[in-house]
Amino acid sequence: MAVYIVVDIDVEDQDAYEEYRKLVSPLIEKYGGRYIVRGGKITPGEGDWDLHRVVILEFPSAERATAMLTSDEYAPVAEIRRNAAVSKTFMVEGV
Repeated sequence: MAVYIVVDIDVEDQDAYEEYRKLVSPLIEKYGGRYIVRGGKITPGEGDWDLHRVVILEFPSAERATAMLTSDEYAPVAEIRRNAAVSKTFMVEGV
């Protein structure tokens, strides 16, 4: 079953974040993922949202997404993101 990783990112260091984007894209593809949303205009709906930059990734399964997120090759890339931005994420199953 497909899963979606939803991310809200508040970028604090644009140059470092650009480096992260360059490095993470091939890893996402390697694990069968793809971008569904990568930034773009946010139109508020109901509730009290404090969104910055929204990214949504689709993976073929939770196992593939988790494999990428816990891989040795992703660890140093994730560290770049952590130093460049404040992120909130969650994974949700599709229908």
